Amino acid sequence: MKAVAQRVAQGKVTVAGEVVGRIGSGLVVLLGVERGDGDSEAQWMANKIANLRVFADDEGKFNRSLLDVAGQVLLISQFTVCGDVRKGRRPSFTSAAPPEIAEPLLERVAELLTELGVAVERGQFQAHILVEIHNDGPVTIILEKLPSNP
Repeated sequence: MKAVAQRVAQGKVTVAGEVVGRIGSGLVVLLGVERGDGDSEAQWMANKIANLRVFADDEGKFNRSLLDVAGQVLLISQFTVCGDVRKGRRPSFTSAAPPEIAEPLLERVAELLTELGVAVERGQFQAHILVEIHNDGPVTIILEKLPSNP
């Protein structure tokens, strides 16, 4: 499971001219689910997102998390995060999980974040979306949890 987390002042997702998700201060998370991912990766990712210290304290240091600042998450399915460009010029997406696996795991991450106390908005799975990101800083972090060994 891979994610690109961007600290934002605000963000929104639009599908066919209609806003389907909108947040204020928090993180826009572009989440890629890979083959082999399961509940342990979803739990790791939700905990990492909720507790990632990328918000400034009174001294300007990254010491506060979403939970500390009551930040929100705009969670967006993004299989292209799983793209592999090591060979050739066109990305390969063979490591991306198929939709019937990816969607429930995306929803599981959202559910776990909510249980942790984070307000979550979503994009629309498998839709052509427009994402508006007001990156704050800018701060962009790559998160990756490799599948657990059986």
